[in-house]
Amino acid sequence: MFSLEGKTAIVTGGGSGIGRAISVLFATQGAQVHIIELNAAAAEETVNEIKEKQGLAFACGCDVSSQQEVLKVFNQIGKLDILVNNAGIAHIGKADTTSEDEFTKVFDVNVKGAYNALFAGLPLLKKSKTAAILNMASIAALVGISDRFAYSMSKGAIFAMTMSVAKDYMADGIRCNSISPARVHTPFVDGFIAKNYAGQEEEIFAKLSKSQPVGRMGKPEEVAALALYLCSEEAGFITGNDYPIDGGFIKLNN
Repeated sequence: MFSLEGKTAIVTGGGSGIGRAISVLFATQGAQVHIIELNAAAAEETVNEIKEKQGLAFACGCDVSSQQEVLKVFNQIGKLDILVNNAGIAHIGKADTTSEDEFTKVFDVNVKGAYNALFAGLPLLKKSKTAAILNMASIAALVGISDRFAYSMSKGAIFAMTMSVAKDYMADGIRCNSISPARVHTPFVDGFIAKNYAGQEEEIFAKLSKSQPVGRMGKPEEVAALALYLCSEEAGFITGNDYPIDGGFIKLNN
């Protein structure tokens, strides 16, 4: 079950965290994985990990906010069965403390980046018999989270784009779903805490972990397992849905 043999997948932001876990798992399941990543060195690290497991992967240095760069990379790849829009950045701030430049940067990477990948990828996906798109949204698209105005905006857009694409390309045999993780323990989270809460790392990590009713953060591999299912042929009857993977955050955090 859940074989991706013969399929070509693109994973944006596949150089670390959730994107790396998805890339490694997809390759393990037989897909040829192309890792689109601003940090080319990080992408190469993921490729090396995949090769150690006898998988097939390629690193592609690319700024997803540049449509020209994205089109060039996608056209070079030429074949596509699975697109995972995972690239994104975070931001702390409220509506009146977020500068225009900060807002624009979050929008350009998180929203325009996903749009660019869709714009470049859909013509290729239309040629696949089992095409699947998976967008990485967030619980921030579904519930209010303090000091995450721009980030929540961007993930709300991802949620809406998912529904729109699922509707528009159903006749082309393209499925489109999204995943909405709560806090997942990645190197990004550790760096985020160190940058914004210097000297309080252990306290903040414990606080963020306990905000999930299960009492811990998620693991990248847990998100990757859900991603694998949604992009596999076993999920062929599933499109136009968002899947929270949140340790009970949305429904049980009373």
